[in-house]
Amino acid sequence: MSTPTPFGAPMRKHFLFDPAYKNLNHGSFGTIPQAIQTTLREYQTAAESQTDPFIRRTQPALLDQARHQIAQYLNVPTSTCVFVKNATTGIATVLHNLPFGDGDVVVYFATGYGAVEKGLVSLAERRPGLRLRRVEYAFPVSHAELVGAFEDVVARVKREEGGRGRVRAAVFDTVVSNPGVRFPFEDLVRVCRREGIWSVVDGAHGVGMIDLDLGALRPDFFTSNCHKWLYVPRSCAVLHVPHHNQHLIRTTLPTSWGFIPSPNSPPTAPSPVESDNDDKTPFERLFEFVATADDTPYLCVPAALRFRREVCGGEAAIYVYLERLAREGADVVAAALGTDVLQERGLRGGEESLLRRCGMSTVRLPVFVAGTAAAGSSGDGRTRGFEIGADDAPTVTKWVQDVLMDKYGTFVPVFEHGGWLWVRLSAQVYLERKDFEWLGGVLKKVCLDLKGGQYKANL
Repeated sequence: MSTPTPFGAPMRKHFLFDPAYKNLNHGSFGTIPQAIQTTLREYQTAAESQTDPFIRRTQPALLDQARHQIAQYLNVPTSTCVFVKNATTGIATVLHNLPFGDGDVVVYFATGYGAVEKGLVSLAERRPGLRLRRVEYAFPVSHAELVGAFEDVVARVKREEGGRGRVRAAVFDTVVSNPGVRFPFEDLVRVCRREGIWSVVDGAHGVGMIDLDLGALRPDFFTSNCHKWLYVPRSCAVLHVPHHNQHLIRTTLPTSWGFIPSPNSPPTAPSPVESDNDDKTPFERLFEFVATADDTPYLCVPAALRFRREVCGGEAAIYVYLERLAREGADVVAAALGTDVLQERGLRGGEESLLRRCGMSTVRLPVFVAGTAAAGSSGDGRTRGFEIGADDAPTVTKWVQDVLMDKYGTFVPVFEHGGWLWVRLSAQVYLERKDFEWLGGVLKKVCLDLKGGQYKANL
């Protein structure tokens, strides 16, 4: 058995980075080790060398192996796991299939992923009887406050509808994209189960970053990107639907060969792929061949899991390192800027921030937006910061990101939240404290240039 590679700088040899680029934004698109790229290209070569035999016969068997391994990883039956292109597709597929009726309500949170919110709005436009309710809030809040806000919305819908309407589904994250914080998804799933609400969990940042046991969690629907934190090539996400909900999922997006027609529909053509496994459920066959696409990233899941075991030393070691480095790195950057890390209010010494129990963290820049509740004060006695106009905020965030890429060879997402500008940091096994010390110095210089008005050339 091979000896694991130490985390930090020694791990970089396994990845494909340009020596002049420092990847501090793993969370947006992920990246893969060179060994996984080799596996991907081998599958792609096999597909091109004997296209029909590979797609029609070989790929279904390899897909089953990949599904089996990701199901074991999540502690659920293989027959409940399929692959889709990304978490957005997974959420959209579930919502498209659910049989919403007049008066049904879908609840989601203000910090939900933008593409998912747009999908919800699109769905409501096509189903006039369906209504959306957004849980409004701004960080910093605690997990308990988030769960309480959700319960308040559910109770309010019951009161307002006088028994005629109900919350039918709730969409929420495992780890919020922006700001990068852990969400109380476990508690929310339990509330949904108690209230008879479908829990639709957007785990885009989940698999490979935090420990997930779906067998214990028992969500109604769960999807998570594998190409972000698991080191699987883009694009690959797992979609988990427990057996008792699989009858609700009758079509993929787009509708393709596995479509499950209603009993009154005319017969449809059989799928062009072949499988030696006749015991598959209709749900499994539904996602086996969805139009013509390069599905070889799905087949790389076993290789990615093996890399994590043999080179990284296993899942537990990865989770511990990511969380510790995310905390340490954020503290280092905040100290350099004289600001703070996004976490719950009023934590006392020794208290753990539940929001920070993940591989990402969010640090405030000393920049606030005019006319907002921030009013230039962080409320904790730290650096007041300087003001930018509300109309300038989009230009400023783009300018900072462009400077980071073009001048410093790195990238971190910059965004406005609660009247301040923030940066989201991603920990990863190929990063270490020194990388965040460097970033803190860079951001300090960028903020000084920003304060001097250099961004105004872009207005």
